[in-house]
Amino acid sequence: MCTGGCRFRQRMNKENFFEFINGKTIALCGIGRSHMPLAKLFTQKGASVTMRDRRSFETLREEGKELEKLGVRLVLGEDYLEDLCEDIVFRTPGMKYSLPQLQKAKSEGKIVTSELEVFFDICPCKIYAVTGSDGKTTTTTIISEFLRAEGYTVHLGGNIGKPLLPEIETITETDTAVVELSSFQLISMRRSPDVAVVTNLSPNHLDWHEDMGEYMEAKKNIFMHQNAFSRTVLNADNASTVSFLPETRGEAMMFSRKKRVANGAWCEDGTVYVNSQKMLKLSDIRIRGDHNVENYLAAICAVYGAVSIENMIKVAKNFDGVEHRMEFVRELDGVKYYNDSIATSPSRTAIGTLSLYEEKIILICGGYDKNIPYDPLGPVICDKVKLLILMGATAKKIEEAVQKSPNYKESEISIIHVENMAEAVLTVRARAVDGDIVSLSPASAGFDMYANFEERGKHFKKLVGELK
Repeated sequence: MCTGGCRFRQRMNKENFFEFINGKTIALCGIGRSHMPLAKLFTQKGASVTMRDRRSFETLREEGKELEKLGVRLVLGEDYLEDLCEDIVFRTPGMKYSLPQLQKAKSEGKIVTSELEVFFDICPCKIYAVTGSDGKTTTTTIISEFLRAEGYTVHLGGNIGKPLLPEIETITETDTAVVELSSFQLISMRRSPDVAVVTNLSPNHLDWHEDMGEYMEAKKNIFMHQNAFSRTVLNADNASTVSFLPETRGEAMMFSRKKRVANGAWCEDGTVYVNSQKMLKLSDIRIRGDHNVENYLAAICAVYGAVSIENMIKVAKNFDGVEHRMEFVRELDGVKYYNDSIATSPSRTAIGTLSLYEEKIILICGGYDKNIPYDPLGPVICDKVKLLILMGATAKKIEEAVQKSPNYKESEISIIHVENMAEAVLTVRARAVDGDIVSLSPASAGFDMYANFEERGKHFKKLVGELK
């Protein structure tokens, strides 16, 4: 009889997975939005759950009290990963798979996995998944909207903010799952979705990955384990994603905003085509920006053959976009405020907010340093920004990129450093005039001041909403 950390040898489904964990000990490393619901689910299924986290019980507050009520064992503090004695160890996405403690547990016969790895193993329905440096969330959401319009029951989650394994018992074979995947999640995955989309690739998360090579290898796992009946969608305008083409296993579809492609989607004369078939007009797309055209091209390739043209057009005409992505906040005294907190990389700010407006705007920028280059952003800011308000760890890098740009003119752009978001918003209020456009588009992560980009965006919106 298989006991302890013995590997699960038969093909998993949700029924025999829950049979397998009954009576096992499970460690959930990192208390967050994906592991809290898992603690409840696994406890209900007869497992003995330990939650491990660097934070103290006082810092956990309500989460700690909730876990105690569930009967979950807590291992807290700096040494929370020592003595991983549980049969099954789940790592949180931001935790490196290569950590010595995890590798030691694996060498001792423990099962080391993650929420999404298990979900991919036991999900009974077709899975669409999206990764990339920019545009992941919007593309993922458009795919889900397309499928819903066609009548599918859609389970949307992953890096977009919702764990999917806790709802696995409600998912049937006729449903669809649409998943956003980060490089953190992909790096240890050995199962790929039925439809894989790579929106684009540029330097990102180099504070976490060893180098750009490791980052790209992690991204490849979205399609490397597909079979011949799968589909991979790649950006024909991005050299890094094009380099993946020879390694694809199933059908490869390309998308391009600039040229025709042999198999896939492109734009011509204001119309989106897939091969020779007209899909929709660019004017049908409600959300602005060339990058959103690319997001639609990727999503159309992903669902081509499964969703009607009529339903694609209906979604394009009605979809308002995702929160924190060029989101209109308010207009005050003729000044329009936008929240683009999702822009956690220089490329996202350049192709997003800074591509939308003909006039020069006021930009709030800066945040946590992921060790990625800012030089390409400097010339774009010089062309598109009249007042640059900088904060956070990347503020100096961004300023240097601007001042080193060949098109930099000191008389045409003002640069102001602030300590925090509240000071940034008050500075804007004092300097902006009727007709100005203000955008929070940080080109950086928010971890130096916020838990994530959502928290940063919500704080910005609250501060702007309180202006009088």
